[in-house]
Amino acid sequence: MTIEADRFAGFVAIDWSGAHGGAHKGIRMALCRQGGEAPTLVAPPGRNWSRADVARWLLDRADEPLLIGFDFSFSAPFVERGAHLPGDHPTPDARALWAFVERSCDDPDLGARSFLEARRGRHFYFGAADGRKADFLHWRRCEVAGDGARKPSTVYDAIGASQVAKASFAGMRLLHQLNGRVPIWPFDPVPRAGAVVVEIYTTIAARDAGRPRGRSKMRSPEALDAALSQLGSAPHVPLPVYDDHSTDAILTAAWLRTVATRGDLWHPAGLAPEIAQTEGWTFGVS
Repeated sequence: MTIEADRFAGFVAIDWSGAHGGAHKGIRMALCRQGGEAPTLVAPPGRNWSRADVARWLLDRADEPLLIGFDFSFSAPFVERGAHLPGDHPTPDARALWAFVERSCDDPDLGARSFLEARRGRHFYFGAADGRKADFLHWRRCEVAGDGARKPSTVYDAIGASQVAKASFAGMRLLHQLNGRVPIWPFDPVPRAGAVVVEIYTTIAARDAGRPRGRSKMRSPEALDAALSQLGSAPHVPLPVYDDHSTDAILTAAWLRTVATRGDLWHPAGLAPEIAQTEGWTFGVS
């Protein structure tokens, strides 16, 4: 598969949240077009984005040539143990996992806190009462591939600032809504037209933009512009607040624009067919 230079006209990065509730300060969406203009934040329909708002925004633009990145894990580890949730309801591929999460949740706004809490101590680690944390640490193949940029947590870790569990399982409910309506790579092939959704990891974008390991966050206009410059982008429109969610989304949208045609990212060496359907892959890990 070769991605032509004009395949995508817009590039969207979404910093996601698994927080409880119906509107989330932690969700930010940034958009840029072809060329060198800096990405700008997309205003939510209300004060803050809800996850349902994001789903509607995307579905309304399913026919537009957009490359859209979400910063959460699209699936759980499967290859290592032959199951996403060993001993629980069998889910032979990622789509089955998304459907199972959807059927099991009644949380507001596509949340998934109840899914994790119902499986606390069996699959998800919430604290010392659940046993040894090491027993819960399992990674997808893409999370142990590449240059050592392994994600700091797994989807089974539901405690601490670096945990990705709540965000990822809430995201799986969103992916279930998109399934069959918007292609989701690598579970679906990239079509010749329309939107495509990929999993992103904002730290990869920051590293490619020259941010040193362990210092990926940008909390000043100068830091953000310096990173954007490394990606061939013009300076950004000043922000009212320089929070991690906003700067991560802006920088990662610019990064998507620079790497969208790289064949090695669409065809990573470790992406076997079984992995593509059960675990997925983080775009940017080659």
